[in-house]
Amino acid sequence: MRLATYAMPPSARAEQLRSAVSPGLFWAQFGDTILLYGDETRWEEVSENARRDSLAGREHPTSVNKEHLHLVVQNGRLFQQEHPHVPVILDRGRILLVDLDADQARQLAEKSPTCYGVLPLPENQVVFDVRDSALARTARVNGIENLVSKVARASLEANLTHLAAFPTRYSTSTHYANAATWAQNQLQALHYTTRWQTVMVNGSRSRNVIADKKGNAAGRHEVVLITAHLDSINLQGGPTAPAPGADDNGSGSAGLLEIARAFAEHRSEHDLRFILFGGEEEGLFGSQRYVASLSASEKRRIRAVVNMDMIGTLNTSTRSVLLEGAPLSQQVMDGLAAAAATYTQLTVETSLNPFASDHVPFINAGIQAVLTIEGADNTNSNIHSSRDTIDHINYDLALDILRMNVAYIASEVGHAS
Repeated sequence: MRLATYAMPPSARAEQLRSAVSPGLFWAQFGDTILLYGDETRWEEVSENARRDSLAGREHPTSVNKEHLHLVVQNGRLFQQEHPHVPVILDRGRILLVDLDADQARQLAEKSPTCYGVLPLPENQVVFDVRDSALARTARVNGIENLVSKVARASLEANLTHLAAFPTRYSTSTHYANAATWAQNQLQALHYTTRWQTVMVNGSRSRNVIADKKGNAAGRHEVVLITAHLDSINLQGGPTAPAPGADDNGSGSAGLLEIARAFAEHRSEHDLRFILFGGEEEGLFGSQRYVASLSASEKRRIRAVVNMDMIGTLNTSTRSVLLEGAPLSQQVMDGLAAAAATYTQLTVETSLNPFASDHVPFINAGIQAVLTIEGADNTNSNIHSSRDTIDHINYDLALDILRMNVAYIASEVGHAS
């Protein structure tokens, strides 16, 4: 089987793609790159159609079985660091296209589910897309803009600096317990109603921090969840090794506190719930525990889940964010993309391949959840080590991602008169 990639402008992708693909050939979209692959006998049709449509392509010399094409969704460079000999056919940041037989893929998928996910390449589907901000942009709303303007660097930086100063926030450590107590105190000071939820992590105790703010509308309230994992980890050094976790995930946790500050005095129609999870790095234990505790009626009450995991490292020349969800999350992704286009300068990428963060248990339970994560996070090689320090944080990027999230959340919880 042969493969080729083509660069296509957003306005031309769909039409040109359809014209280039015929029976026996397959495609996958990776942002502004289209992968075409198929049998040797049909390859001349690809070349002819590409020439006709003036598409600039690059044929890959690798010959691979169709069944060996797999997607990898990774945090940072963790898959490539652990498996440097696995052939990478296409590298698009968090998402890789690799050559693996089915048995290898299955073994690797089970080995490290919180560091990366592995799945067969789906036929004729968009793996991830780049949103056109001009199409997503909507009219600004004064009430939403006022909330967005409350997002401030000084408080975000102060909270992130405090979190990254803990020697580690390993899920079952005393340092984690102290960080969780501190975070709960911050939320209580903002007049949220807080509580613990005990989480068992491989036989030891950790905890989730949960903070609530009731809506003011008459009748039944729905709820929007804002989540992040509070724990950090040093994979090579073990539980007691330095793990400042500034980006992963001090940035998301400090971001959650900043969003809570922005909404502290807001009279919303619907409820707000903020959750800092423990045990994420060991296997999404905190979010799994929380979702398992929900009744059917509580699940139905959730309007959306916005999860933040690594929002503070600028990996590209422009500020970019990846919105990662599932088909059931499409409405949330669209809302976040519109908020980004309207209230920020972010470039937005979207993916329907959810892996390795706390949005996944919600999606598995049929709840629309989306991960908001820094763009091209695979170039961030500092996470899960002692190098994930505060000096790598880009506050302009983190603030823009928070503005996007605040604008979307405001549109969902509404304003009670």
